[in-house]
Amino acid sequence: MELSNLSVSELRKLEEKIKQEMKKRERQDMVKAREQILAIAQSVGVPLKDLMASGARTKPATSEVQVRYRNPSDQSQQWTGRGRQPKWVKDWLGSGKTLDLLRV
Repeated sequence: MELSNLSVSELRKLEEKIKQEMKKRERQDMVKAREQILAIAQSVGVPLKDLMASGARTKPATSEVQVRYRNPSDQSQQWTGRGRQPKWVKDWLGSGKTLDLLRV
């Protein structure tokens, strides 16, 4: 098929047909994959729910970092001590005061 000979409207129709066909094939592939997974699980005698539970990857638990420093003139401004110093911390240190005075 020579695409350069098609009009814009013909190309759009073709594009829509391609999208529909891709969705159809993706659904078919999913069904096929699901059937294969079930067959493998049954062949080794493992219930599918057990297989999925043991192989599931979970996001590692992250603990929230505690605030170490707080701006005494604006309590909403906080810093954990990690990463770049906020402007209010730089201003504080620039005025000759120590970081220990901001410690929570």
